[in-house]
Amino acid sequence: MRNFLLFRGGLDRVTGATFNNLTLPHQHPFPESVVQEVKRRVNESIARRQIFDTTVTNYECLTGNPIDDCWRCDPNWVNNRQQLADCAIGFGHGAVGGKGGRYYLVSDPSDYDTVNPNPGTLRHAVIQDEPLWITFAGDMIITLKHELMINNYKTIDGRGANVHVTGGGCITLQYVTNVIIHNIHVYNCVPSGNSNIRQSTTQVGWRGMSDGDGISIYSSRNIWIDHCALSHCTDGLIDAIMGSTAITISNSYFTHHDKVMLLGHDDRYVPDVGMQVTIAFNHFGEGLVQRMPRCRRGYIHVVNNDFTEWQMYAIGGSANPTINSQGNRFTAPEDPNAKEVTKRVDVDERDWTQWNWRTEGDEMVNGAYFVPSGDGLSNQYALASSMEPKSAFFIDQLTMNAGVIGVPRDNNMAMSYGGRTRATIASNQSGSVRPAKSNDGDGDFLEKVFGSVASAGSSSPPPSSSTTTTLFSLLILYITINNGALLTSPLSLLL
Repeated sequence: MRNFLLFRGGLDRVTGATFNNLTLPHQHPFPESVVQEVKRRVNESIARRQIFDTTVTNYECLTGNPIDDCWRCDPNWVNNRQQLADCAIGFGHGAVGGKGGRYYLVSDPSDYDTVNPNPGTLRHAVIQDEPLWITFAGDMIITLKHELMINNYKTIDGRGANVHVTGGGCITLQYVTNVIIHNIHVYNCVPSGNSNIRQSTTQVGWRGMSDGDGISIYSSRNIWIDHCALSHCTDGLIDAIMGSTAITISNSYFTHHDKVMLLGHDDRYVPDVGMQVTIAFNHFGEGLVQRMPRCRRGYIHVVNNDFTEWQMYAIGGSANPTINSQGNRFTAPEDPNAKEVTKRVDVDERDWTQWNWRTEGDEMVNGAYFVPSGDGLSNQYALASSMEPKSAFFIDQLTMNAGVIGVPRDNNMAMSYGGRTRATIASNQSGSVRPAKSNDGDGDFLEKVFGSVASAGSSSPPPSSSTTTTLFSLLILYITINNGALLTSPLSLLL
């Protein structure tokens, strides 16, 4: 009880003003409680892995990543796809997508008509007014004519197929809620527009030229983007602006791009104070320059990501955003002038010293360094709670499956095309869609998506069979689950 009172008291003293002046109707009043729940979920999953890796051989399931472990441990997941909606963490954990709705099978990769799209196309699926869980008949490349306008309560679920979205405008979420985008490639998105585009079954609107973002989130909430691979777009890979909030971006793979992620419309746009975003378990890879993310106002939780390259900076911001960086690994470039992780954009140092930017449990590699600022909330919080952020010691484990599941990662320039060249895709796809394997045998289907169980097991070191280790881990898990406390040290998982 004492810890709880200290916890609430510390929060009220430090951030009470934010709670009393909510700028968005769906803003979480206690963002630090969301942060603590993320920590608890990560540690619980890692503890569970340590217990069971003495008895199981399928390590594809027990990764310690709480999102993946939530659904990949179900051998019958292909018949229970909507379980995914229960697996989000962080500020976007409430995104239900199309849960409870009908399944819609996309069988036609074309996008000829943006006003009256053909049934069976992705555009026809996403404009429907009812909740839908959208899946794909097979591998396909969807070359968009103009922006793909997503309606409320939709899940785009690319598991079991190699789905590529590219072309004009790409994916737009505007004035919508409850959208999940899972397991797709998004790349080579270019500006398009000055055209009528259908946004729902009853609404067609004139759209000016788009920016060429991969995924654009505008005045929307309860959004979850998971296990996507994004690269080579004209503007941002993911932008969230104009009062968007309750967003989680997780398990995704970002490569070959300049301005990766923008959170916040404009320094003068006050409603973005209520923007709350969780960025977790992502891999920021080759060819990235800046904005991972670049934040204006809001509360941004950056947790357990692997930053392997930047040319200017990794995390930047303006207009006094709160940035909470925990358990990430930052590997600085060789350029001696680009070692700093952080950048305050277009502001004098005397104006940003009180901004709340904090780092806990981050690992700095090759001379990387994070410049914190603010009133020392992290120190108050450590005294008020028995919970600690999960160390970057586990980054390889937590991000091992970042990106589109079932497709080999490729860090060369062909990553934009799913690890293949345009010519290879054209010759292999001829009709741009290949029928999926039969789902009659779950073993074959799972092998197609994840690779064989045997190969997954062989990539892990032999587990310890020590009874003492198992009993000790069981005790840790019991304490974690029943008391909500995080494991106090990475070493506690290695005893």
